[in-house]
Amino acid sequence: MSGIEYLLDTKVLIYIMQGNPAVRYFSQTDVFALSVITEMELLGKYRIDHTEKSIITRLLKDSRIFEIDFSVKQKAIEIRQQHKIKLPDAIIAATAISQGLSLVTADLRSATRAAA
Repeated sequence: MSGIEYLLDTKVLIYIMQGNPAVRYFSQTDVFALSVITEMELLGKYRIDHTEKSIITRLLKDSRIFEIDFSVKQKAIEIRQQHKIKLPDAIIAATAISQGLSLVTADLRSATRAAA
């Protein structure tokens, strides 16, 4: 899969765009992938301005983005049946699981629930 090891949650991608040094390693687009949910959350931001949209679009252009397929759908359903977790977070976690990638998230509550 061309060196991709991680699936990044939306907040981690926001930290990358902000230049947060804690996520510097993940600023290399060849080590991470994204869920289509992250793409939708970033570009679907209420009142997104042109500059922010341009930055997001450039980052997404170089990123591997996984769509929701049957295995992701089934895994997200299973996660939601077992844990109280928001649907977008369940889909992102399910994407990581179905692709065999480590999920990197800044949302500790959702990560803890999904991992349990």
